[in-house]
Amino acid sequence: MIHLTNITRQHGNHILFDRASLQILSGSRTGLVGPNGAGKSTIFRLITGEEEPDGGEISIGKKTTIGYFSQSTGEMSGRTAIEEVMAAAGNISELAASIAQMEEAMATPMDDDDMAALLERYGNAAEEFENRGGYDLEPRAQAILTGLGIGPSDHHRPVEAFSGGWKMRIALAGILLINPDVLLLDEPTNHLDVESIVWLENWLIAEFKGALLMTCHDQEFMNRVVKRTVEVANRTLTTYGGNYDFYLKEREIRREQLMASYRRQQEMLAKEEEFIARFAARVSHAAQVQSRIKKLEKIERIELPAEQRSMKFEFAEPPRSGDDVVAMESLGKVWPADDGSEKSVFGGISGMVRRGDKIAVVGVNGAGKSTFLKVMAGQTQATAGSLTIGASVHAGYFSQHAMDILDPKKSVFDTVQDALPTAGIGTIRNLCAAFLFSGDDVDKRIDMLSGGEKSRVVLATLLARPLNLLILDEPTNHLDIQSREVLLSALKAFKGTVVLVSHDRHFLRALVSRVFAIDHGEMIPYEGDYDYYLSKSDR
Repeated sequence: MIHLTNITRQHGNHILFDRASLQILSGSRTGLVGPNGAGKSTIFRLITGEEEPDGGEISIGKKTTIGYFSQSTGEMSGRTAIEEVMAAAGNISELAASIAQMEEAMATPMDDDDMAALLERYGNAAEEFENRGGYDLEPRAQAILTGLGIGPSDHHRPVEAFSGGWKMRIALAGILLINPDVLLLDEPTNHLDVESIVWLENWLIAEFKGALLMTCHDQEFMNRVVKRTVEVANRTLTTYGGNYDFYLKEREIRREQLMASYRRQQEMLAKEEEFIARFAARVSHAAQVQSRIKKLEKIERIELPAEQRSMKFEFAEPPRSGDDVVAMESLGKVWPADDGSEKSVFGGISGMVRRGDKIAVVGVNGAGKSTFLKVMAGQTQATAGSLTIGASVHAGYFSQHAMDILDPKKSVFDTVQDALPTAGIGTIRNLCAAFLFSGDDVDKRIDMLSGGEKSRVVLATLLARPLNLLILDEPTNHLDIQSREVLLSALKAFKGTVVLVSHDRHFLRALVSRVFAIDHGEMIPYEGDYDYYLSKSDR
């Protein structure tokens, strides 16, 4: 279907690909992995024609339809949510109009050859229309929107009324609706909650029959959906015939084999070079010396790939808090609604967060999880009940909103220094380096950073302080899989208390010991890990 052959591509002085090749075959399920900046998104743009390769060839089947979901939604206005989704199927609408015109033309007299040609065109168009799901377009659009968390009551809301994250869902729904031959998904789970992620996962496995190429920072999603993993690194594309877990194991095996071959070659080269150096001046050994020099010139030297950089940090020993960290009694929160009325987010919440707890706050999108964390962190006041912070509790709060309030004109270094005013330059530089800002990167302005980079800055300012209660709202958003694993390891080793919201199921399974489920304005505590919660709640 799609073949990238000996592709070279360079951005400025940075060489992304040097004679790299990739095949996307019918029905294949491929995950792209690799460090940020290696060129994963560039692969998508090369396939869609948004970028041209500097060398090599890209061939795409003539009738191959491609659907591409990226992290940029573009302009959305003037339509309802359902209209916006259906507009993505523009070619299907055009096909329907063409079929109607041909049906009308068939009612007029014409010679046999013209009728035969028209019938052939009509048959091809009708077949394509059926394959693209044209006959049930609106019901499918409704089902996809609902599956992605936008219920029937919101289908006819204007798209302007939705926030950026919800617009991303509408854009994704439009891409899924067209049912393309090749589906390109660049981080499709970034703005989805767990329920929507599970729905998308099941849709891709059970409903979608085309080829899939995607990037995703959700390890469990990758493992369930993809059957082949392609690593984008070191200017090339390396294929592994399995899911993400298989890739990790196989990559280690291949690296050990490469290291062994490299060591053997280095030992051989050292012996040959020693012989040449020892006998270069002796006439009696001239022929042997020349023979070995020519031999060395012909040898293809094994090169070890550069080690992939990842975050490196661990928490300092936090100050000990009291055993009762947060006590809640009949806690409630009401937000003012657009029409002047009040909307209850949750109410009657009672419970206790104990020292050392690792608690996940779960619930469908809009259940009030983020508001609950804001109340706990003191970012907003409860409108009913009481919340009591225990003795010697020092809390830190992370949210996507914190990324928005970073000073865009300040550098990474200045931002971290503001959070740690008494720390020395060396300490701040070491902390920045632990979060992948080294050398000149520390002088980058905040407004020049990607979402993942901003997220790392906020985490650096938060996690370096002597805190014993971490309140984290989606801390893994925008972090790649390697950075998520580092954060996970650090939180598991953290001696303090953690309360978090996350849609990363692997992260939740590996970390949490208790679950607070917010459902229809109430909170249900589950005294067990995430799998225990799933088993008891029939999720």
